[in-house]
Amino acid sequence: MEYRISHRIKRQAILHRNQPPRYTAIIHEAALRMRFGGPEVARAQLEHLAEMSEHPYITVRVIPFDGTAFPTVGHGLDYAYGPVRALDTAQLDAAHGSELIDSVAQLAKYRLVLDHMQEVTLEPETSLDLIHRIAQDI
Repeated sequence: MEYRISHRIKRQAILHRNQPPRYTAIIHEAALRMRFGGPEVARAQLEHLAEMSEHPYITVRVIPFDGTAFPTVGHGLDYAYGPVRALDTAQLDAAHGSELIDSVAQLAKYRLVLDHMQEVTLEPETSLDLIHRIAQDI
């Protein structure tokens, strides 16, 4: 567990570099409403998420409860891509640890899931408004 936390902290450091990559986070509203760690921790997490979304290279989009569908991979997914599709990589976070995916067939599947997820999300501004409302309600 400690290794996974350390790894996530190092991964977040990428967003604080001089020229950070573009980053899009897609989060289901249910995850925003969970209060792990109690109200103060949950509020601080939401405020941090809202603050990070203010950066021009970070986009946060929320899948609302009232969405028509909830496409999912069932666990955390980071999908890194660039101009050369053959170098794309997906990192799945599961209970047993992280798994790196680089096979063309599996990447195509996850890319389709992510594309569909983005189609059912709120716009970034509306997502940010929802995050602020949830934080105020805690």
